[in-house]
Amino acid sequence: MGRSPLSGWPVLRQLRKAGMQTRTFGYVVTVQDFAPIVARLSARLATLASQGDYILIGHSLGGVLLRAALAALPAEVRPPTHVFLLGSPVRASRLARQLQGNPLFRALTGDCGQLLASDPRMQGIGPVAAPVTGIAGVLGASTRIGPFRDEPHDGVVSVSEVSADWLTDAVHVPVAHTFLPASQRVAVVILERMARTHPQHR
Repeated sequence: MGRSPLSGWPVLRQLRKAGMQTRTFGYVVTVQDFAPIVARLSARLATLASQGDYILIGHSLGGVLLRAALAALPAEVRPPTHVFLLGSPVRASRLARQLQGNPLFRALTGDCGQLLASDPRMQGIGPVAAPVTGIAGVLGASTRIGPFRDEPHDGVVSVSEVSADWLTDAVHVPVAHTFLPASQRVAVVILERMARTHPQHR
């Protein structure tokens, strides 16, 4: 949200150097609602799944879209071998709730911004039926005011907002939210997990 697939090129470059094939998926929340983006992503995932084993990486809203798109796939579609969620909320975002009535926030983030602020809508997106590694940034400043107080956060979401008991494992990295898809530390985590659990991957 507010970024493009280009924001992930540093991590994707490291994955390609390790022999992985990479693809990206773009969307524009200012003009596209959540449901049509999910439908388009589901179709892309079905095509990807037909080509063999694959992993998925979603940053922030991208991870929310991935979870919704995976839930919408027909049962016969091959699931991913692993999913990596980078600073991706699994419940309503405190920051989005604070901003949801702001006209500029509404104009820039549209339906997707309102989804991130909605407890019922976020709760309606369930867990993933595949191994999931949650990667949370913890470089946010500690303050006594604001949505996070003294809780570890990345400047946009707190650790508690990206944590769930269905995650296979969780990793904290000293990286701000915006820079998670460009972080060498994130690339190392992904490659380590893949080498350990899925030596064969696309």
